Amino acid sequence: MRVTGLIRYMALFIMLLGAWFVVQMYFTRSWKAVSLRSWLGQQLPQHKCRNQKSCPQNYFAFKIISGAANVVGPSICFDDMVLLSTVKNNIGRGLNIALVNGTSGQPLKVDTFDMYSGDIKKLETFLQEIKHGTIVLVASYDDAATKMNDKVRAQFAELGSSHVNNVGFRDNWVFLGAKGLKNKSPFEEHIKNDKETNKYDGWPELLEMEGCAPRKMD
Repeated sequence: MRVTGLIRYMALFIMLLGAWFVVQMYFTRSWKAVSLRSWLGQQLPQHKCRNQKSCPQNYFAFKIISGAANVVGPSICFDDMVLLSTVKNNIGRGLNIALVNGTSGQPLKVDTFDMYSGDIKKLETFLQEIKHGTIVLVASYDDAATKMNDKVRAQFAELGSSHVNNVGFRDNWVFLGAKGLKNKSPFEEHIKNDKETNKYDGWPELLEMEGCAPRKMD
């Protein structure tokens, strides 16, 4: 009798576990799917910058996350190296920019530019001095555009930006371009500050962009 009861409990447990996995995989889109291997404690493959996919040879993995309102700071990861983040204590209000060697993938420089009350000349000089073949990664935080002038917008356009001319007060913007890029960059996202659609009071939701940037081969 005890053996029969144990078998029934085991069968019920297996049925409930199976139903739980079905719900996870097919109905709960807002949760990350949980595989049996991860549930049993086995580690799943980790891609660079914690991206969803790995990058092919001669491509660099990257992830750029904008700030959330004026509370949560942005972050920039390139080839599994965190270049800018709250933890590194090297972010600031405005535009957060990282420069990377397009051939070797080595970090060159990081800096922040206050676009609300800072000196725009600092950003103009920074962009002007970027060398050919340099990859440029940008993440906004709080306000990215109050001080932005036509010269700065033109400089970002030369780096491959398609949206910089539309970036306005408290918009969120993430971008990856390069000095000497012949075409517009495919790596850019922009969301407007709109009181009708903002996720936060006075700010839109954060932007998260990941992908694979090609290595400069020539």
